[in-house]
Amino acid sequence: MTQTTTRLLTLGHSPDPDDAFMFYGLAAERIETQEFRFEHILQDIQTLNERATREELDISAISIHAYASVLDKYALLPCGASMGDNYGPMIVATQAFEPTQLREKTIAVPGLMTSAFLALKLYLGTDDFKFVVVPFDGIMDAVREGSADCGLLIHEGQLTYRQEGFASIVNLGEWWYQRTDGLPLPLGANVIRKSLGAEALGRLNRILKESIQYGLDHREEAVRHSLQWGRGMSHEMADEFVGMYVNELTLDFGDRGRAGVERFLKEAHEKGFIAEPVDLEFVS
Repeated sequence: MTQTTTRLLTLGHSPDPDDAFMFYGLAAERIETQEFRFEHILQDIQTLNERATREELDISAISIHAYASVLDKYALLPCGASMGDNYGPMIVATQAFEPTQLREKTIAVPGLMTSAFLALKLYLGTDDFKFVVVPFDGIMDAVREGSADCGLLIHEGQLTYRQEGFASIVNLGEWWYQRTDGLPLPLGANVIRKSLGAEALGRLNRILKESIQYGLDHREEAVRHSLQWGRGMSHEMADEFVGMYVNELTLDFGDRGRAGVERFLKEAHEKGFIAEPVDLEFVS
């Protein structure tokens, strides 16, 4: 009887409820992974983006913005996308002001390679504005303490900002949806090292999609698992947040999702925010 050799792969994702929900089936060993085993590496998205440029992880969550920098190393997985479908990253401040004043403000942003930062540049139509880089979970503190006039929120801050005493200046997901006639704003995706080989890439895509489907089919236990990274969120709020970013677009980009990514990166290139045009390469 032939013994199958175990293959250990590194899997990077963010320490937040939607990613935890997405990978619950894998982390809890609820699905068949064949010879593959996974080392889960939890780091903030900017760190994962930087690691992808060095090809340090086999599979990783990544910002769509950062994907433009790793085309030679990684392919996109059709499953695992995080998209803002008429919602998404937002600028908040302790006191409301007109969005037209943003160019005069110092904005706390969660990382230069994040899709939220690229969406902000597209919204402002320039990269000539004042900003400070702050870890995503420290954005509101930076604004409260006065090191920034306003902050670019990602993750669960989009749901909690009001109870934290902040006002919304602009929601970039809503802005994008309106100006693109209903396309989702592409934020994150899963990428996989092309050097693993086409056969392995196809099988791993199926495994990761099964993990996402398992979470959707066993929502209560998957949300309960995700609360470990909820940073004080209630079960109801975590469930709402998960629903925003783990849905049918996460199971597969689909035509709308792919069109959203293509337009996002095309406009970024035309504005000079991305050096080269991007041809999307998906695992089949």
